[in-house]
Amino acid sequence: MGRIFIVTGGSGFIGSNFIRFILSNGYADKIIDLDKLTYAGNPQNLLKYDNDKRYAFVQGDICDQELVQELFLLHKPDVIINFAAESHVDRSIDGPSDFIRTNISGTYTLLQKSLRYYQSLTKEDQKSFRFHHISTDEVFGSLDNDGIFTEETPYDPSSPYSASKASSDHLVRAWHRTYGLPIIISNCSNNYGPYQFPEKLIPLMILNCLQEKPLPVYGTGENIRDWLFVDDHCDAIHTIIEKGEIGETYNVGGNNEIKNIDIVKTICNLLDNIRPSENLKSYQELITFVKDRPGHDLRYAIDSSKLQNKLGWSPKETFETGIRKTIDWYLDNKTWWQEIQNNTYQQERLGVL
Repeated sequence: MGRIFIVTGGSGFIGSNFIRFILSNGYADKIIDLDKLTYAGNPQNLLKYDNDKRYAFVQGDICDQELVQELFLLHKPDVIINFAAESHVDRSIDGPSDFIRTNISGTYTLLQKSLRYYQSLTKEDQKSFRFHHISTDEVFGSLDNDGIFTEETPYDPSSPYSASKASSDHLVRAWHRTYGLPIIISNCSNNYGPYQFPEKLIPLMILNCLQEKPLPVYGTGENIRDWLFVDDHCDAIHTIIEKGEIGETYNVGGNNEIKNIDIVKTICNLLDNIRPSENLKSYQELITFVKDRPGHDLRYAIDSSKLQNKLGWSPKETFETGIRKTIDWYLDNKTWWQEIQNNTYQQERLGVL
């Protein structure tokens, strides 16, 4: 392939899964992982590539203009993939400023330095350069019981997190339309799978079951999300980079619309079979309804038909197969999550204002 990738936020959940996906399939000659290592970035996620010549880790901030410029000059990448983002709605409620800085100012810095670099390339090299921006379905706001997000859905973000991601999407499009930077954007639904930081719903419920802690469900648990197994998302991103049209946006979803309460019950039922509790008849006894999150979007549902019809991608995992793989991973990788609990996060509730 001969390709060189700069992946920002590559030590986080989706970023590290993407790097593993690319390297294990031989899709790149070199990947430079630029990650600030905030609480959710974890060097343990890519430990196996420490001595791999194809992988280089750089600890740094996407807002650091000199560092970003230096990486371009040093490594001469063909593809930039921007995963770097503050990404938790509850944390954005508690402290929006980090979200504004990283998600908006950081994206601006990457765009500016990418553009300078792109303009310095030969016409031939310009043809293969791509700036791929990873976004979320949350920029579209909330759906009622029907309807679905398409690439044409107007933006209507609800939280500081989704507003900052919407802003970054607009910047990326503007750099394409104004300056001709070859960009592609993908908006994905809720990811789940191995290496996900335990503040998110699925790993939080798995770990709370294992420790027999309460399982906090917001409101009545009726909020609906579309769930996408992280390996399917990585495959989609690779497909978009290889076959996607410059300037286009692609929605990536898992075709799995599920109520939060049903997610929690599914996890409880699976763990009842795989790792039954000695003290409880069922882990469902731990379900505790808590006060709803402020501005909590009711439903997200994403239409991936453009990606499926035009580029030939479709998800390989059903929710049943994906959630089983995820639970097995957390059971097999206790050291990974125990270290997080000991150092940074004890599954406490965030975002209660």
